[in-house]
Amino acid sequence: MHKFYVSVTQIDYVAKKNRVEITSRIFIDDLNKVLEKKYNKKIHLASNREIPEAKDLVKSYLKEKMSVSINNKPVEMQFLGTEIDNDVLICYLKVSFSEKITTFGFENSILTEMFSDQQNLLHTDINNEKSSYLLTNSERTAFLKF
Repeated sequence: MHKFYVSVTQIDYVAKKNRVEITSRIFIDDLNKVLEKKYNKKIHLASNREIPEAKDLVKSYLKEKMSVSINNKPVEMQFLGTEIDNDVLICYLKVSFSEKITTFGFENSILTEMFSDQQNLLHTDINNEKSSYLLTNSERTAFLKF
């Protein structure tokens, strides 16, 4: 059982593939608690009792709690899937984008509705510039200019 609440998201712009790749790592037990409260049902994420609609619930939750804007316009994230790494759920998303990125905004409020001390770390590699941000319940958005 961990006593701190944190997620880590890596965002990379891969110009050769015309896309932004998003990888979020979230503790399974915390995500389970939030999803069970939100959807009022036992989810059993990453266990042999996981309910059939669990991936769809994760997808819906992430789309509600994370958003991307590029060049000051909201863009649609596509959910690709998940994998399990010990007690962490790794979530993969992407945004198709082929223009030059001049601004990039990312909002992340994952788990903040249940854990007031939740910290969502963000690491970016966009236009060969690396940055890191600490997003919290009161500071949910990172904005980059190039």
